[in-house]
Amino acid sequence: MNPVEPVVQGFRDLVANVPDVVQPLVIALAGAVPFVEGELATTVGVLGGLNPIVAGIAAAGGNFLCVFLIVTLSSRVRTATLARRARREAVRVPVNPTERGSDAPEEPPTKVKPDSKGKERFRRYLDRYGVPGASLLGPLAMPTQFTAALLVAGGVSKPRVLLWQGIAIILWTAISTVSAWLALIVVYNVG
Repeated sequence: MNPVEPVVQGFRDLVANVPDVVQPLVIALAGAVPFVEGELATTVGVLGGLNPIVAGIAAAGGNFLCVFLIVTLSSRVRTATLARRARREAVRVPVNPTERGSDAPEEPPTKVKPDSKGKERFRRYLDRYGVPGASLLGPLAMPTQFTAALLVAGGVSKPRVLLWQGIAIILWTAISTVSAWLALIVVYNVG
């Protein structure tokens, strides 16, 4: 007996205690969590004994639903921020530095915080491959939820972000589903 078989069987027994209707919902909720996403959620579902197709659809659906909500919220925040900035710029009267009095306050210099390694890698993907490449390769650098928010914040249209994030979620979840299924069937002979 393979040493992994008892572990997988124990996990399947645990999952069997959850009603069949609820199991895909649990996988969908797991797919909505950043860093878990569709890839890990579908793997958990397949290891737990769910049909790989059901696990993949549930995980991808949960992940996409979360990305959809984040893109919608990010788009609204960006629109509101740009509108507020435009109103503020319209009200602001430019001051000529030579006309300032000695008592006029100087504007303090702003400190720029360096980007994280993940953001730098994401920015390289975006610069090099555009929105499709950033969406498809983004999960290698950071969760799809973060990638989607950055794309919207950068000015990419909501439908374009949703299209490419959807394609990326389907692709990565399908790869994970097939990999988990093959690992159980071929490598560990668990079915």
